[in-house]
Amino acid sequence: MDKETQKIVKKYAKALIGGTLSVNDLSEKEFSGKSLSVAEKTALANFEKYRLARLNAVTDDMAFHDLYRQLQVMANLADYTEFLKEEYARY
Repeated sequence: MDKETQKIVKKYAKALIGGTLSVNDLSEKEFSGKSLSVAEKTALANFEKYRLARLNAVTDDMAFHDLYRQLQVMANLADYTEFLKEEYARY
């Protein structure tokens, strides 16, 4: 990621403007070489397993695309601690 992109990401990162950390924020954190806590790693893994299980279960193209968009929104806006719940851990 070039310096200009890094600057923009930092400026608009939800965590820096008072928002909560999302799964996408954790992915970005991990990708940039920063270590994640055990809870963060667990939430990230739970979300990925949940996402794949849900998408693999869909057989209709339109339903797949709708679910894909819905999961993108969840990954970007939901607090990562949501994915520490048992309902996501079972996937």
